[in-house]
Amino acid sequence: MARPMWVIRIIIRAFPHRFLLAKMTNMPLIGSIIDGMLFEDDDIIYMSSDRAIELNKSFDMPTQTVLPSQVVEHFIEKASYHWVMNWCICRTSAKCKDYPASLGCLFLGEAAMKIDPRLGRPVTKQEALEHVRRCREAGLVHLIGRNKLDAVWLDVSPGNKLLSICNCCPCCCLWKILPHLSHRISSKVTRMPGVDVNVTSGCDGCGICTKGVCFVDVIKLIGSRAVIG
Repeated sequence: MARPMWVIRIIIRAFPHRFLLAKMTNMPLIGSIIDGMLFEDDDIIYMSSDRAIELNKSFDMPTQTVLPSQVVEHFIEKASYHWVMNWCICRTSAKCKDYPASLGCLFLGEAAMKIDPRLGRPVTKQEALEHVRRCREAGLVHLIGRNKLDAVWLDVSPGNKLLSICNCCPCCCLWKILPHLSHRISSKVTRMPGVDVNVTSGCDGCGICTKGVCFVDVIKLIGSRAVIG
């Protein structure tokens, strides 16, 4: 039985208060309950964009480089079930003005076919590939993985048969709560393997990197030095 639409409307209205919920995860007992209900066994990876950054020095490139978009397309090709939301719950809830709310999540796996048809539609493999291409062209960043929260709010099971591919904007994404979550939960969201960002001795504490550079705002100034954490 599909989750009633009034529950979805409550979720949308509660979205602006997600940072408060995130901070509550740092309370020992409450944090354990929230983790078990919404984030248990999560394994989520943020994909960087395919865009290259020009540097003022050259370096040797590996002979083969896997682009983030190719990782997403690999899972789409392997999946037998593809389902696209008609709208993004994050951008809809936040009334986003910079990115299209009409480009929603893509869900893969058997459980996706149990999602309420009022929220979206099943699509072909080719339509799924076209959907993520349009998302990238709109400047959205892919997040891919198993997220119990999606299985809960969509009211589908089994959760291990649902793979989420979110298409996130830097202003409204749910996971901007990462710096406020307990380490137990935030450690389940990682960056794409092979992508490393380090603060060198050349940091002069200007603060530019703390202003809209990191997608989920995890760069902070401590004293006169940038810290990623």
